[in-house]
Amino acid sequence: MRAHNLVGIDCVGSSMGARLVLELARRGVVGAVISLDPGGFWQGWQIPVFYYSVAGSVRLLRAVEPVLPALIASTVGRTLLLAQFSARPWRVPASVALTELRSFVHTPIFDELLRDLAYGKKQEGAPHGSIRHPLVIGWGRQDRVCFPSEARRAVAAFPDAALYWFDHCGHFPHWDQPAETVQLILSVTGQQTPAPAASVPAHQVVE
Repeated sequence: MRAHNLVGIDCVGSSMGARLVLELARRGVVGAVISLDPGGFWQGWQIPVFYYSVAGSVRLLRAVEPVLPALIASTVGRTLLLAQFSARPWRVPASVALTELRSFVHTPIFDELLRDLAYGKKQEGAPHGSIRHPLVIGWGRQDRVCFPSEARRAVAAFPDAALYWFDHCGHFPHWDQPAETVQLILSVTGQQTPAPAASVPAHQVVE
């Protein structure tokens, strides 16, 4: 980041990427951060449920890859294949679903990343007052990958963050609530000075 003059840029991350941008915020090398349904805040039974359910889903995708385009073209197929990740999978555009699911199948280190995310080093938090730029953690109320109860742990670890809830939304807000996700990102990024949590739409902030 220093070599490419990227220190201080605003960042948005989703899922594993959401955990990554939280870590960048903790290290103080980025500006405003939006972290959407970050991994790494599960406890107890949630860890094996996350790992084995996602691992099983990806194995299924690998098995049906030759007919994946036909399955995704059907609303019934999208509903079955995306049910864990989306609150309204039948509404996810077929082209988006196909691109995303193929990326799961063709990522050569997916299994390694998944195991490391579930059983590797735990996410460290940041003490109150240590993050000087806007930080918003967004969470889908119907997330079946990172359960909504984990949002409280994320905010406890990052007390400078505002928590934003997406209604009728699963693990990927940009699938289920794309317009609202864009609005949130634009409302937080690009600010020249640190902004309080109140800069996020008030009806969605949990104090």
